[in-house]
Amino acid sequence: MRVLVTGATGFVARTVIPLLVARGHSVRAVVRRPDVAVPQAAETVTIGDIGPATAWGNALQGMDGVVHLAARVHVMRDRESDPLAAFRRVNTAGTRVLAEAAAAAGVKRMVYLSSVKALADESRPDELSEETEPDPHSPYGISKLEAERALAEISTRTGLEVAVIRPPLVYGPGVGGNFLRLMQAVDRGIPLPLGSLENRRSLIFVGNLADAIQECLTHPQAAGGRFLVHDGRPMSTAELVRAIAEALDKPARLLPVPPSLLALAARLARREAMLDRIAGSLVIDDGAIRRALNWRPPCYPAYGLRLTAEWFKAVRG
Repeated sequence: MRVLVTGATGFVARTVIPLLVARGHSVRAVVRRPDVAVPQAAETVTIGDIGPATAWGNALQGMDGVVHLAARVHVMRDRESDPLAAFRRVNTAGTRVLAEAAAAAGVKRMVYLSSVKALADESRPDELSEETEPDPHSPYGISKLEAERALAEISTRTGLEVAVIRPPLVYGPGVGGNFLRLMQAVDRGIPLPLGSLENRRSLIFVGNLADAIQECLTHPQAAGGRFLVHDGRPMSTAELVRAIAEALDKPARLLPVPPSLLALAARLARREAMLDRIAGSLVIDDGAIRRALNWRPPCYPAYGLRLTAEWFKAVRG
C-alpha cells in the first residue's frame, strides 16, 4: 500500500514509518520544511503549516492510504490568546481539509490519531470505552472530538474509509512531557511523594500504538471504528515509578505521603490540574479493537520501558 504519513518527524511517526516500511508499505512523508529528511520514507513532500488552507493535491496523488499523525498538541501553559481557535485551526479544520482532499484523490482509507482526551480530559473513576459519552473540556480534547465528527460526516458522504484511534499517554524512545520529567526525576534520585497513590492509569508503548495504526490501515473491519488502545493492565503512578526505576537501574525513592496532603498542597499552589495528571485515574477498555480486529499489543510494558530507558541513557550521556 502507498501511504501518506503526516507529522512524519514527530514522536509517534518515528516508530510508525519504519514499521510500515517493514510491513511492505511505501511511505510518502509529509514535512513542514524542505530541508528535513525522513529515514526509510520512500519520499518526502513539503506541505507547510496544516490548517484550513493547506493544499494537499500533490501530496495525495497516487496514495492508497493516509495516516494522519500531525496535530497541535496539548500544552500546560498555552500562550495563544484564543487556544480553542488555534487547536481548531490545525486539529479540526486541518483534518477536515485533508480528508476532503483524500476522498477527492481516490484514497481508500484514512487512519486518524485522535486521543483519549476526545472522551475525557480529567481523571475518571469508571472505565472509558467506545460507549462512553464524549465530554472533553480542554481546547485540545474539543478539537479532537470535532475532527472525529467531521471525519464521520465526510466518510458517510464520500465513501472514504476512516479508522480513529484514541490512545492514552504514549511513552517510548523520544518521549517528552511529563513522562520524560518523571524519568529525569527518578534518574536524579529525587524523592517523590507518590508512594501512597493507588490510582490506575492506562498507558501505551509507542511500538504497540504503531502496530495498532498499521492494523487499522489494512484490516477490512477497521473502517468506521473508533478504537481505544493501551498496553494491558493499568498501573498506579507509584508502580510506574518503580518500573521506570528498575528499567534505569536506579532506586525508586517514593515517599508515602497521603493523597489528601498532596491534594491540599496542589490547591495551595494552584496546581490541581498537574496533580490530576499524576495522581488521578484514567482507565480505558480496549475491547472494541480486540473484538473487531483481534488486535493485542505485541510488546509487554517492561519491554517498552526498557527500550525507553536505553534511549534515555543514550541521550543523557
